[in-house]
Amino acid sequence: MDVDFNVLLYADESQPAFFAVVYSTILLMNMPNMHLTVVQLKQSKDGSMGTESDGINSWPLSPTSDLMENVMGGSNTTDKTKYYEILTKTNEIFSKRDLDVSHQLIYCNPNIPDVADALLEYATKNSIELIVMGTKSLATLEGLIFGSLAHTLQNRSEIPVTVVQKLPKDFLERYRSKHKHKIVPPCGNSRLLIKIRQING
Repeated sequence: MDVDFNVLLYADESQPAFFAVVYSTILLMNMPNMHLTVVQLKQSKDGSMGTESDGINSWPLSPTSDLMENVMGGSNTTDKTKYYEILTKTNEIFSKRDLDVSHQLIYCNPNIPDVADALLEYATKNSIELIVMGTKSLATLEGLIFGSLAHTLQNRSEIPVTVVQKLPKDFLERYRSKHKHKIVPPCGNSRLLIKIRQING
């Protein structure tokens, strides 16, 4: 029997996290020995930890037009239908692999250093072998000055970190379809389907 490959997905309600969820779900579809832990954070004064099973239903059921434009490339009725279909398919996959998906709620102070420490502490204690998360571009002045959680994790982590910035519309369309497909790993001489960076430490 294969040993579990433990993956941590950091998820909130942001657009980049939506892409990270889809990416992680496709990994789950194609890795029979994968165990996925979906981690969400809540503010806490004392830094205590707890668990809660929420699935991915925390994503907006009535998404804003801006979210729809950024995620689906449009905000009309068809785009919203596709958005709901993606959420439905993801929940179905999570349900089929129910024993391989767990949900962890971590309470910590809402600042980048403390969040990074909390995620890395949990990942280390639970033998996580890959961390997946979404991130916004660091092309803004604020991003360059203050950095980001993803950047902090990449600098501090000895565990590989995959950062998902955006998934192309045609990639989401193939995911939404009923046919199972494989992720094409990005490399120098192939078309980049997924904008990611992965480092070790």
